[in-house]
Amino acid sequence: MKNPHGFSFARLWAIVVKEFIQMRRDRVTFAMMIGIPLIQLILFSYAINSDPRHLSAAIVVADHGPQGRAILSALRNSTYFQFVRQVPTEAEAQAALARGEVQFMISIPEHFTRDLLRGDRPTLLVEADATDPGATGGPLGALPSILNAALQNDAKGPLDYLASTDSPIDLRIHAKYNPEAITHYTIVPGLLGVVLTMTMVMITALAITRERESGTMENLLSMPTRPLEVMIGKILPYILVGYIQMGLILAASHFLFHVPMVGSLWLLMGVTLVFIAASLAVGVTFSTLAQNQRQAMQMTLFFFLPSILLSGFMFPFRGMPNWAQALGEILPLTHFLRLVRGILLKGNGIDDVLRQLWQIALFGVVVLTIAVFRYRRTLD
Repeated sequence: MKNPHGFSFARLWAIVVKEFIQMRRDRVTFAMMIGIPLIQLILFSYAINSDPRHLSAAIVVADHGPQGRAILSALRNSTYFQFVRQVPTEAEAQAALARGEVQFMISIPEHFTRDLLRGDRPTLLVEADATDPGATGGPLGALPSILNAALQNDAKGPLDYLASTDSPIDLRIHAKYNPEAITHYTIVPGLLGVVLTMTMVMITALAITRERESGTMENLLSMPTRPLEVMIGKILPYILVGYIQMGLILAASHFLFHVPMVGSLWLLMGVTLVFIAASLAVGVTFSTLAQNQRQAMQMTLFFFLPSILLSGFMFPFRGMPNWAQALGEILPLTHFLRLVRGILLKGNGIDDVLRQLWQIALFGVVVLTIAVFRYRRTLD
C-alpha cells in the first residue's frame, strides 16, 4: 500500500492540470498574462522614444532673403523641427506656444539677410515650451551646429567670415515656463494625474464586484433605483477622496518641490473635477464587466499601463510615432497632463483649457454610458 503521506507525482500532476483548467476558464486572467507583455513589448520597442524628432514649430518670417531661407531649410532638414504654422506676429506664435499647439517658435526678423551680409550679427529668436525638458533639450542643444552648417555653402569669397569661429548670428534661446529645465516642474504636476488615475479607477473598479462577492448585490438590486442613479451614487463619494489627494499633492508641490503655481487654483479644481469623474466612470465600467475583484484589478492594470506610457508623463509625447500619439489622444490622462502643466506653469485661462477639457468630458460620458448599459438589474 502506498504511503499517503509521501510525495506523489500523480497528485502533483493532478494539481497542475487543475490549475491549467482553471486558467482556461478565467479568460480575463489568461488575456492579461498574454496582453500585458505584448503591450509592454510594443510600447517600449516602438512607441517610446527619448530623442523626439519632427517637433511642431511656428515660424515668423519677416525677411525672405536667401540666408533666411537657408536657415529654415537647415532646421527642417535636421528632422528636429516640423513647421506646422506660419504666423504674422510673434504675439500670435507665443499664444500658440502657450496653448501647447506648437513646441517651438522661430522668428527671423526684418532685414535679417542685409544685417548678416554686413557682419552686424542679426538676431534669430527661438522660443521653446520647456514644460517638458525631455522634448526640447535635444533640439535646442543642436541649434548652434545646425545654423553653422546652414551658412557653410555661402561662406566663400567675400562671405568667408560666415565660417569664422564666432557665430555670425546672435542666437537667442528662450526656454519658457521652465527655463532651468527643473525636472520637478514636469514630474510633480504630472503625478497629480497619474495618482488620480490609479486610485480612482482602482477604487471604483471594486465597487460593484465587491457588492456581488459580499452578497449585498441582492439588496442593491431590490431597491427601486435606476442604473444611472446607482452609477452616480457609486461615483460621488470618491470625488471628495480625489480632491483630498489633489490637495496633498499640490501642497507637496508648493512646499517641498517649489513648483510655481502661475494660474488659477479654482480653474484647476474645476478641470480636476471633470478628470476625476471620467476616471471614476472607467472604474465603474470595469466593475460591471468583471466577475470578481481580481478581474477588476486586472482590468485596472490593463488601463493604467498604456495611460502612463502614452500620455507623455514618462516620455515625450511628440516623440512617439503617429499611431501611438493617436492612441494617447484617446486617454484622458494625456489631456489632463497638458491642462495641469498649462495652468500651473503657463497660467493658462479658461479659453486655453477648453481645447483639452471637452475631450476628457466626452470620454467620461461615453464610458459612463457603457457602464449604464452593462449594469445588471438582476443577478445572472
